[in-house]
Amino acid sequence: MKEIISSLDIGSSTVKLVVGEVYNNEVNVLSVSEVKSKGVKKGLIVNPEETLISLKEVFSRTEEMLSIKINKVLLIIPSYYAEFLVVEGCTTIRNEDGIVDGNDIVSVLQSSVYNKVPNNKEFVSIMPIEFILDDTEKVKDPKGMKASKMTCKAVVSLAPKKNVYTAVSLLENLGVSIVDINFGGLADYYEFKTSDHDKKNVAVVNIGEEKTEVSIFKKGIMIETENIEIGGKNIDRDICYIYDISRKKAKTLKEKFALASKRNASTSWSEDVVTNTNENIKISQYELSEIINSRIKEILELVKKQINLLTKMEISYIIITGGTTEVNDFNLVVDEVFGKEMKSYKVKEIGCRHNKYSSSLGLIKYYHNKLAFRNKLAYTVDEEQQGELVNTKKSNNSTILGKIYGYFFND
Repeated sequence: MKEIISSLDIGSSTVKLVVGEVYNNEVNVLSVSEVKSKGVKKGLIVNPEETLISLKEVFSRTEEMLSIKINKVLLIIPSYYAEFLVVEGCTTIRNEDGIVDGNDIVSVLQSSVYNKVPNNKEFVSIMPIEFILDDTEKVKDPKGMKASKMTCKAVVSLAPKKNVYTAVSLLENLGVSIVDINFGGLADYYEFKTSDHDKKNVAVVNIGEEKTEVSIFKKGIMIETENIEIGGKNIDRDICYIYDISRKKAKTLKEKFALASKRNASTSWSEDVVTNTNENIKISQYELSEIINSRIKEILELVKKQINLLTKMEISYIIITGGTTEVNDFNLVVDEVFGKEMKSYKVKEIGCRHNKYSSSLGLIKYYHNKLAFRNKLAYTVDEEQQGELVNTKKSNNSTILGKIYGYFFND
């Protein structure tokens, strides 16, 4: 059985569905579908009927590409009013030989959560801090060790039910079930984390279309998160207002022409643009970059302030991602605000090389790691559907798509 996993991110700007195979702890992207979001504002579904249209389209595109039905997904949920609780549970090791296995880990995690979730909240995830064997030995991973009793101390994350149930209802309408949910901040962390990150205190920042999400991690465990009501859309609006142009033109100029920092911007290079009143104007790269730089610096200064409000711990790393970080020379502005030791990261997976996909890809990695820790395989595409993918590969082996399937699925 191959670990083929589908991940859904319902964002304010677009709905993204990524399907990937995890092999040797790397994600090989099999398909990426992205459609314009409808009925979504600041990550929250405000018009379910319109959002359903976007969901139908994104699933249809993926199923057309892969020639299989996607009926299970992982889901990114909004982190508004998230809560984090430190919990503890205990279990007896039931194996005759007293060796801890994946089932024992599941059992102790379940006991840690039991009766800890309020009625108005939905359980999102549980991140183990440490395991204690026979009340004496503290370990991070107890699998394969001998004990008669095991205690677990962990952090449980919770979200308001309304943040989850609207999306669940819409997906059920499409015949799609949700296998796992989590916050975008945790997914972003797993997309970029290193072994060193897991030993330090880290802030993860995702600058999206309408909001910026700031999350705090203590030695690999998410302990706080908050949203700032500002994002890439604010930059677009600045350009629209100053030059009297459409948002589409403003976004294109931001992504294709401007720089985030004035340092390397040219005063002589300009673009010819037609305004909303049909006036022909020239926009210089330097002037445009000055506008963008001002707003990005404002966003990053608000991020810095939010980090200080969320924690008094010393932050060793700041991971900055999200679609807005793709503006050229973004790292130079990060240097100005945070210093050279902090930086924006880049998604490297072939087929998804854009930071707007960091949450979708990271959730796949998180789910794989989560189940591997429990000695289980992670997949949302079952064995029968995987067989259909292989058959598609055989019938398309003379095409580029067929060659891709051959690469991913041949033994």
